[in-house]
Amino acid sequence: MQSPDDPAPPPREAIKGRGSAENPPNRFERLHYLEEPEAGEDEEEPARPRTLYLRDPSRTILATNESPDVGFDASVNPYRGCEHGCVYCLAPETPVLHGDLVWRPLGEVGEGDVLVGFDEHPTPGRTRRLRPAVVEGVWWSRKPGLRLVTNRCEVLTTAEHRWLQWRSFRWSRTEQLTPGRVLRRLPVVSRNPVDEDYRAGYIAGLSLGDGTFRYEPGQRSDKLGFPQAYWRIALIDREPLDRILEYLEIFGVRGEIRPFDPGHRPPHPMWKVEIRSLAKLEVVNKLLTVERTSPGYRRGFVAGFFDAEGHNGSSLRISQVDIGTLERVRGYARSLGFEFRLEARAGRASAIRLIGSIAERIRFFSTFEPALTRKRQALFATTRSLLPDPVEAIERAGTRDVVDIQTSTGTFFAAGLATHNCYARPTHEYLGFSAGLDFETRILVKEDAPELLRRTLASPRFEPRVIALSGVTDPYQPVEQRLGLTRRCLEVLAEFRNPTAIVTKSRLVARDADVLGELARHEAVSVHVSVTSLDPELHRRMEPRASSPRLRLEAIEALARAGIPVGAMVGPVIPGLTDHEIPGILAAAAGAGASFASWILLRLPFGVAPLFEAWLERHYPERKGKVLHRIQELRSGRLNDPRFGSRMRGEGLYAEQIESLFALAARRAGLARRGPTLSTRAFRRPAGAQLALFGSDSSTAS
Repeated sequence: MQSPDDPAPPPREAIKGRGSAENPPNRFERLHYLEEPEAGEDEEEPARPRTLYLRDPSRTILATNESPDVGFDASVNPYRGCEHGCVYCLAPETPVLHGDLVWRPLGEVGEGDVLVGFDEHPTPGRTRRLRPAVVEGVWWSRKPGLRLVTNRCEVLTTAEHRWLQWRSFRWSRTEQLTPGRVLRRLPVVSRNPVDEDYRAGYIAGLSLGDGTFRYEPGQRSDKLGFPQAYWRIALIDREPLDRILEYLEIFGVRGEIRPFDPGHRPPHPMWKVEIRSLAKLEVVNKLLTVERTSPGYRRGFVAGFFDAEGHNGSSLRISQVDIGTLERVRGYARSLGFEFRLEARAGRASAIRLIGSIAERIRFFSTFEPALTRKRQALFATTRSLLPDPVEAIERAGTRDVVDIQTSTGTFFAAGLATHNCYARPTHEYLGFSAGLDFETRILVKEDAPELLRRTLASPRFEPRVIALSGVTDPYQPVEQRLGLTRRCLEVLAEFRNPTAIVTKSRLVARDADVLGELARHEAVSVHVSVTSLDPELHRRMEPRASSPRLRLEAIEALARAGIPVGAMVGPVIPGLTDHEIPGILAAAAGAGASFASWILLRLPFGVAPLFEAWLERHYPERKGKVLHRIQELRSGRLNDPRFGSRMRGEGLYAEQIESLFALAARRAGLARRGPTLSTRAFRRPAGAQLALFGSDSSTAS
């Protein structure tokens, strides 16, 4: 859109000694748009560098990604910084390993769930370690599939999905694998039902391991010369007690958890479940003395005994003074495929020790499912030891329903195989611009984005899936007021009823409530409004070109009133500067009508770190040291952690405090930790859309 007042460029002449006789204009030639402030802003702004809008001449419209830290499968970027490719998906029935070490179908995974992941790249000089992997995004779609068959498993996946090789430690896409390649695997354990036998076994095992039982059948009263009858289990952990109360109630025995005084000062508070009713004790007596022969009973017995007497540290072992009882536990475990070595100690508690690697310990927890979280979590941060699994075949599987997830580590275990999300790092530097002022003042504009999007959705080759607006820069930049490219893209998406996700800092999103409402009627839209701070002064210094906190909350209110699923994105959280605002932001967002929320930590990749340090020095010199120190505390002593997953949340005690603060504040505000699952069921190609495929290309020429 060149101004008619601009003079025509002088003729360009060929340069002697050069191969080209022509010197055509730069295809990224400048567009001339009069800058406008954000709609509704009433704040005065100081003089600032002019923003240059450059024409984006690319002929593609959908950008897909390989990043575990980006919550979308594909994006439309009316105003973009770069494009990148590939999607990672698996069949919904694929078993994935959860943080409680139970394998469940991928199709049941939701945002906020914790899976077992591992380091995508090992720390220099060390091996990869197991890590908790928080699910940050889940997307369903239909895509062409490949069937990956190994010696021990079979999984339906996509060509771009990556797997960790055994010998080279390299990540390889499914399409790159050939028979004979060896992948890394954990044994998958099919989950057995928690039935009556398992419950009876758990009660018996926990009681025998750490219970007190004083009862004889036929006892009538402790006033007839008998000692008082009772059954009691006292522990410092409540999880086994919560479970045993649940199981007892199924057998008709009600109880409750009370504080327990052991007669001395224990290092931690203790809790007990105690039964004194003779009628209830008769039921408990049968549960403790009648041994059942089923595998379910043995699984429950070993789980209960391990919760009482087990240890998981440098090894997994179970201790007890009575060797006969240990042999009973050992026999039950052997019948289920586990080998324990007896380590007898005269006059002291003996132990049985599980034989095998970390993989065997994970199989133990997956099989028996003990209750204690802390004993399972001891596996995290341990060196990962996996098993080799050779590839036998790669077969085409047709178009199938598949699921894509984003985890905080970028990795997880699928069908036992070590795998991870797709990833890429879009930055403005890839376009030859700086990460500083250029990022703010050099914007590429795709003028024909709506037309290209229509052609893409109308193509029979397009499979409906969640499309984000946008994956590179905010789709509601100030120039959107004049150009309306984002709105026109939304109108196309609404016409095809294709699910859409939006993340924005602009109140301008409320302008499009009518179009978003059409998508909402088909469960095909969610909007995240980013709220970094409620402090107007901090906002003015940090985000001078974005909508004020007040206007963002008004946008949330307007969208919620229109029936559009809307949530708050608290981010970036800046430790030592904005983290204390998390409860206030969530309360304000909930008051405005938000129904869900999420958060991300400040990242300082590439050339951004010195820019941020300079910004702190300019605006908050008294806080600079504290803020940078907190960031280093979250990033293993550095300002930036490039590892996927941890870069978005940080690690260590302070990261856990931020997560706990957010979780508590979200719970108090009544906000869900995940947005709605978007649906492709209503997708359609309107009549006449196919005809557009055969129209003249001149209508969308740059």
